[in-house]
Amino acid sequence: MSLGAIEIIPVNGLTAFLSFCRLPRQIYKGQSGFAPPLDAERWTVHGSKLNPHFKQVDWQAWIARKDGKPAGRIMAQIYKKDTPAPVGASTAQFGCLDAVDDPAVVEALTRTAEKWLRERGATVVHGPFSPSVNGEVGLLVQGFDAAPMVLMPWNPPYLVEAIEKLGYLKARDLISYRYDVTAKDRQAKAGILDRPEWRDRLKIRTLDLKKLGDEAAIIVDIFNDASSENWGFVPFTLEEFMSAADGLKLVMPPEGGFMIELDGTPQAFGIVLPNLHEITADLGGRLFPFGLPRIISRIRNHAFKSGRLCLFGVRRALQRKAAGGAVILAFIEEIRQRSAKSSIEHVEFGWVLEDNVGMRRPIEFAGARIDKIHRVYEKKLTA
Repeated sequence: MSLGAIEIIPVNGLTAFLSFCRLPRQIYKGQSGFAPPLDAERWTVHGSKLNPHFKQVDWQAWIARKDGKPAGRIMAQIYKKDTPAPVGASTAQFGCLDAVDDPAVVEALTRTAEKWLRERGATVVHGPFSPSVNGEVGLLVQGFDAAPMVLMPWNPPYLVEAIEKLGYLKARDLISYRYDVTAKDRQAKAGILDRPEWRDRLKIRTLDLKKLGDEAAIIVDIFNDASSENWGFVPFTLEEFMSAADGLKLVMPPEGGFMIELDGTPQAFGIVLPNLHEITADLGGRLFPFGLPRIISRIRNHAFKSGRLCLFGVRRALQRKAAGGAVILAFIEEIRQRSAKSSIEHVEFGWVLEDNVGMRRPIEFAGARIDKIHRVYEKKLTA
């Protein structure tokens, strides 16, 4: 379709796919709060042959061009009938919405995605899911100038205004917390683990990266159990996790992943990644030809100042119970103690659904503050 000088082009073929992946860094370059992700990393997220998520959906992506220049992008998808439907959310979703400061571009993109979804029977659309609830979720509505963090989506404020004028309403907010590590944290001693009622019951061990395949099965099982009743939940498959496992082993420090056992049974896990934006910002998203050796060297030698708790789960049976609270507090205490051997000065916890009180209270009790809010929108699709 074409609206004046705006062209909407389907992403079909390698050239269009590469343009789709690098578009955000082209249109957001220089904006406060934005850090360009590596193109090669984006290929693994959005490539249908590289990300197992795309086996579960029918999908299509588009690029917008204005006056012959990149101006925006969007993706639409519908979960197949033989796959688990999102909990409480529509099977029809949009994602990867990025655009220049032009409401007409946003309207052209969303109308294209809506039309594609409507033709496939959709009556309600939710998003952005980029590409899934287990990927990068929501449109940033608070924290535009906060420190950019690895695997967290960023968009400018004008995109929020543009989409809301098109009839998109809030469905859910997702909260990200910032925890600043202090000198007191680095001197912290075990608290919950030293209490008589938990001393012999709670154990924390480091993930064994040499046996990541075995650990992965436990991680996926706990994560899916922990999230099974959350709005928008779609099971995280073992295949999806393993598709990212090689990358995790390259960037996750030995102390970055741990498992919490209660009475000898794994009940929770956490994976903290260093904030790779600290060592990639000057590459402008380009990994080749000179970026790869630089990154390998920097990962080995850089003293990271920030990190993100990118995966975390506590079995649902423990949530909203004293044992669950003890597990979360033990987890936070473990991060504090490990900080004594780390250069990291702040950790981002996210996302947490706004109504997940059982998870939010211990995080806030530990002294973390809200740093970013991402919003999932919904819209009814009329005939």
